[in-house]
Amino acid sequence: MDENSNEPPTSALLLESCHFSQVVFNNVEKFYVPGGDITCYYTLTQNILPRGKDWVGIFRVGWKTTREYYTFMWAPLPSDIPSDTTVQQQIQFKAYYLPKDDEYYQFCYVDQDGLVRGASVPFQFRAETEDDILVVTTQGEVEEIEIQNKNLREENEELKASCASLQKQNMDLQEEIKNKQELQKKLESLRSNTEKLEQELNSLKKENKHLKELGDCREAELHQLKEQIQNMTSDKEYLETRMKTVLDHMDQLQSQVSNYEKEVENLSRMDHAKTEQLESLKEENHQLHVSRAQRVKSPLISHDLSNITLPSQQQNCDLMKDLEEQKCLFQILEVKKKEADEENQKLQEKHEGLVRHLSQAREVSPFSVASQAQAPMPAPRAEGLLFGNPYCAAEANLGAGAAGAADIASLRKCPMCDEVFPEEIATSQYEAHVQSHLLECPVCSESFDKSKKQVFDDHVFCHGLE
Repeated sequence: MDENSNEPPTSALLLESCHFSQVVFNNVEKFYVPGGDITCYYTLTQNILPRGKDWVGIFRVGWKTTREYYTFMWAPLPSDIPSDTTVQQQIQFKAYYLPKDDEYYQFCYVDQDGLVRGASVPFQFRAETEDDILVVTTQGEVEEIEIQNKNLREENEELKASCASLQKQNMDLQEEIKNKQELQKKLESLRSNTEKLEQELNSLKKENKHLKELGDCREAELHQLKEQIQNMTSDKEYLETRMKTVLDHMDQLQSQVSNYEKEVENLSRMDHAKTEQLESLKEENHQLHVSRAQRVKSPLISHDLSNITLPSQQQNCDLMKDLEEQKCLFQILEVKKKEADEENQKLQEKHEGLVRHLSQAREVSPFSVASQAQAPMPAPRAEGLLFGNPYCAAEANLGAGAAGAADIASLRKCPMCDEVFPEEIATSQYEAHVQSHLLECPVCSESFDKSKKQVFDDHVFCHGLE
């Protein structure tokens, strides 16, 4: 008889063991019309704790145990209700499962232990009957009732019109409320967007301020760098001027050394000639002494030999004095040459220090790459030369041009004639152009500018003196 496949929990306990006051059934009709669904209303008191297997059944009056139910429905569990309060519940029984006779029945609430916790008053399933009632009224009462009905109908029409108007007003108000809600949502959205934009604006202001501070710092650094570049440029010009002065002084010293060398060479030749003459005179004097010893017996001959020997001894003394003077002059020239060499060495070291300082200044300068291509670099001292190479500055300048070929190639600019080559020109063609300006020493492979051929010839000549 039940619409569910599971059987409810029941018990064979008698009625005396049940507690009917824990569940109270409300609004129970005296009879229900057959063929229709019925709704059972009940109240759970604070004395019962609902569980998942509790159920409500329809029992025929006179039942003894809970197994005698006609039909049942599972009792729904209340949701989140405190245990110390009463709960209103309801269950609907379908017409198909209801009794079809006119016997008396009642609702019973049974827990999952099979014990009855509440029972309703009896009711029947039968059709409604009308009792024969005779009502006697007078004509005046009838008229009065008709007037009341008329007034009620008019009042009903007015109420209907008022209701329609109120409904229309309600609809208008609902529409207006809906529009206001939409406007409120838009306003909230605009406020949210405004707050976001304000936050972004504040962030951009902070970032702008930070960038301005960075810009000021960069400008200060740029100004400082410009001042440093100006100072470096002035230092470079000063060093170049000093270097030029030193080079001129070195050229003068080299010229003096050359003159000293020529004088020493002349004195050496003269000394050699005097020595040879002295040896010749010594040999002649020795021969004269031998001849005198052989002819000592002849007074005339001895007198002649004495006359001949005296001039030879006088000439020999003169030659010895000249030789001593030449030796003193040679020693003085040697001392001067030594002093000139020392001064030349000091100037060379000073020149190298100036070149290093100038190279460091050019590395900081924005024109350091182009300056390095043309900057004079100290050339190695020629081994074996007695007084050094007088053209070391020119050799160093050209050597620096050859050594900086990588930097010049990156600029694609000839260091000799300042001709600029496009990037599509091959590197070999560019190197051939630069090499066309140079002369190479056949002895030490040193490179010289073609415009300084005299320097090249003097350099090759210096190798011939070694």
